[in-house]
Amino acid sequence: MFNYKGYVGRIDYDDEVGTFHGEVINTRDVITFQGKSVNELKKALRESVEDYLEFCRERGEEPDRPFSGKFVVRVPPEVHREAFLKAKSEGKSLNAWVREAIEKTGER
Repeated sequence: MFNYKGYVGRIDYDDEVGTFHGEVINTRDVITFQGKSVNELKKALRESVEDYLEFCRERGEEPDRPFSGKFVVRVPPEVHREAFLKAKSEGKSLNAWVREAIEKTGER
């Protein structure tokens, strides 16, 4: 995967035509790119993101940004209560406790 200005591109290879195809995966809008080498892919991602941002500017629209940092999680009330109590027992807010739990899952 490649990253440019926070936009993350996933790459697939098309063996029939010998080309890599990429798509930005962390936005609701469709941003694609392609190339035959790593350098071409990186350049194509940059150009596609810049084209997308320019297109949004021309239309007076706000581009879809990759993640706001906020999301809603729905859990049963008893899970909510247990998480709240665990956070309080550790002297943390529920938000801080959940953030730390999520960050720990990314550790390998």
